[in-house]
Amino acid sequence: MSAASRARLLVGGAVVAAAALAAVYLATGGSSYSPAQTRSPCEDRPWRDPEGIQAIAEQFSLSALDGAACELGVTRETLARALPTPRSRDRFTRRYGISDAELAGAIRAGLVRAIDDAERAGALSPVFAEPLRETVQQIPTDEAIELIQGARTLLDNAQTFLGPARGLLERLLR
Repeated sequence: MSAASRARLLVGGAVVAAAALAAVYLATGGSSYSPAQTRSPCEDRPWRDPEGIQAIAEQFSLSALDGAACELGVTRETLARALPTPRSRDRFTRRYGISDAELAGAIRAGLVRAIDDAERAGALSPVFAEPLRETVQQIPTDEAIELIQGARTLLDNAQTFLGPARGLLERLLR
């Protein structure tokens, strides 16, 4: 078999393979693909049974983002992309016509929602819930954003600081 014949055979095989792949894609519903709908941040999302500080921190952050996004009328994902830097926050507020005060209020409302959700799920003791609600209403916006983004870091630092009292912290959070 000559080199030209092998090349034609190889190209023909590639064309057949590509056609077969397209046929399988269409047969399995590929022509009707639509992306999954993003859930409304205003819908309640039940907390999973939180096991340990890591799970509590993750759910707290997601709940706070949902609460703030609901207040602003955007998706949680959109808000999460907007918060990391002052520049991204500025682009976000300009794009959606939101003032800095509105953003700050929404972030605080999101934190209050996260505290409420954590308390309802049994992940946060009512003894700590009320003082936390009052605290998040007073903290500067940058610190509130850090709390949303770094709840895991905050709780990890508390664990490290407490050392042997870690179990006590987890019981108090529950």
